[in-house]
Amino acid sequence: MNTIITMRNNILILFFFCLFTVSAKAQNTPAPDQSESILITGLTIHVGNGDKIDNAAIGFDKGIITYVGREDRIKPEDFKQVIEAKGSHAYPGFIAPNSTMGLMEIESIRATRDYAEVGKFNPNVRAVIAYNTDSEIQPTVRSNGVLMEEVSPRAGVISGTSAVVHLDGWNWEDAIVKDDVGLHMTWPRMYRRDWQGGSGEIQKDKEYDAEVREIKTLFLEAQAYSKGKFNLIDLKLEAIKGVFDGSRILMIHAHEVKQITEAVQFKKQFNIPKMVIVGGYDAWLVADMLRDNDVAVMLRRVHDLPMYQEDDTDLPYKMPKLLQDEGVLFCLENSGNMDAMGTRNLPFYAGTAKAYGLTYEQAVQTISLNTAKILGIDAKCGSLEQGKYATFFISSGDALDMRTNNVTHAFIQGRAIDLSNRQKKLYEKYKSKYETSGAAK
Repeated sequence: MNTIITMRNNILILFFFCLFTVSAKAQNTPAPDQSESILITGLTIHVGNGDKIDNAAIGFDKGIITYVGREDRIKPEDFKQVIEAKGSHAYPGFIAPNSTMGLMEIESIRATRDYAEVGKFNPNVRAVIAYNTDSEIQPTVRSNGVLMEEVSPRAGVISGTSAVVHLDGWNWEDAIVKDDVGLHMTWPRMYRRDWQGGSGEIQKDKEYDAEVREIKTLFLEAQAYSKGKFNLIDLKLEAIKGVFDGSRILMIHAHEVKQITEAVQFKKQFNIPKMVIVGGYDAWLVADMLRDNDVAVMLRRVHDLPMYQEDDTDLPYKMPKLLQDEGVLFCLENSGNMDAMGTRNLPFYAGTAKAYGLTYEQAVQTISLNTAKILGIDAKCGSLEQGKYATFFISSGDALDMRTNNVTHAFIQGRAIDLSNRQKKLYEKYKSKYETSGAAK
């Protein structure tokens, strides 16, 4: 019996060793620091702030942008390396907010899901420490121009805190741009369908009032804690404390009008400086309230069906335009089924928003500078401006169009990123096989 157990253990060890070895070979090595100044010419530059520059060039050195403007106003000889990209487009690195990429590899395998903790209230949980820089998903996403993300937790009423990372690094400490960005909380639903009773009718949730009282009690304790000095640190209350002084954003996940309205009242009651609605399906119905109370929106996946039977079938596509017209600060996010791997579609959500009313540069803004503003990183990220990080990419076609998006160069803080990935390698492998087979016939 002991011999059989030992053999099984050895087989398991060998299996996991081989799995690790194959996985390690498939990973892209993080890029080295920028070693010399670079100028890229022949570009149409989509700045990210609503502006566009034709016949332009972008220069950068030591990871920082040193020039953005007309090509004829800069001397190429001032740079060590010049890249000619005539006819191509430059964009700021797109940012994926409220993402589980790097916290989940294969959704159907529990062992690869590391985005949730047990319990209702986990404000002290930091999602970023579970961030896996060796995931095979990030390289596929970078190939479409998404170069940054907000790593966010899930589950419970208060899930924990998020952080912003670059999609390149040896570990999460290397990748991090800003830690403890937002505290994520899911607002209780006021109404639910009575599936247990068999009717399916919409009824008021009997637990709603008790759940809201529980949240308010916790925040009252945290507010009192934030004003005092204590010898012992309460980790949960300490994590909430930053919400009251504005050092941390309160990110409330809510879709329904009543949820959103209650969340805004909650902001007023506790005098919370920074709040963001995440999801916000009904946000367009109370856009004036959100604008007047300085509440931004991370708008749900636009490539989706309407939530309510009476809604227009194209309402999700039109939501960005509706919020834009009301002056609400918003960005696009991708949470939902398969949201980690689906993050590659973020540019195409912006393309759909453009098709349904936004201007092209406004659409670019929804996944670049708007996102950076909401996350509080716009001083260094989100647009192609002098003095900001050289985190951007070049596409030979329209980056918001799935047919022509072709990222040829990408840089993260000036580092030239390897744009290969597992799917490209498989494509080349089998393309070569069938081309050879065809030639043989």
